[in-house]
Amino acid sequence: MVEKETYHDDRLDRFFIWMLSRNMAKAVGKSTKLQGYDGLVDLSKKIVQGRNAKEQQAVVAKVLNSLVPSAVSTFIRTVFSPTQWVCELNAWFASLLFEWLVGSCEVREVEVVGLDQQVRTQRSGVHLKKCRYLEQSGCVSMCINMCKLPTQNFLTHKLGIPITLTPNFEDMSCEMVFGQIPPPFEEEAAYQQPCLIHHGAMPSLEPCPKVREA
Repeated sequence: MVEKETYHDDRLDRFFIWMLSRNMAKAVGKSTKLQGYDGLVDLSKKIVQGRNAKEQQAVVAKVLNSLVPSAVSTFIRTVFSPTQWVCELNAWFASLLFEWLVGSCEVREVEVVGLDQQVRTQRSGVHLKKCRYLEQSGCVSMCINMCKLPTQNFLTHKLGIPITLTPNFEDMSCEMVFGQIPPPFEEEAAYQQPCLIHHGAMPSLEPCPKVREA
């Protein structure tokens, strides 16, 4: 049995967790009695309850919009085109600023197909060694509906910086590539991903139904 990672959130980490949890609670109209990261995941589960995949993604989109004011997102989208430098800078910032949310991560060199359809090599990839959110939620659909797809949509369309997230459900790692336009979800391996195997449960070959709900 694989042991869970142990995290030691400092004061700044706890502030970011509190801020995100507060906005999630406002968006869903519910609260949680749990503290810290446990509370964040519990609020995620409350968002899932009674909502299909699209509705879950819509709630997360509302949360992301609340964290980045419209004027700021418009400025970013207007001023910063997704050049190699901008994508590499975003990868660097992401690797430093979001460990509290996703765990340890590092910048990597990747090949990217740009908006001009040209392939170039750049350091705009972020490798999440073991995603904290996926490990604690233990849920394929929460990973996809609460993180992967909303993040891709928000950065690609709201901020104008394409990004593709590719989770690995076997080792719980994830690859984030800034500058890479995400493919249609139906063409990705995650669309065929079965539910995670919990202790004592029988493995399933059927794709997780909660990522396909209309």
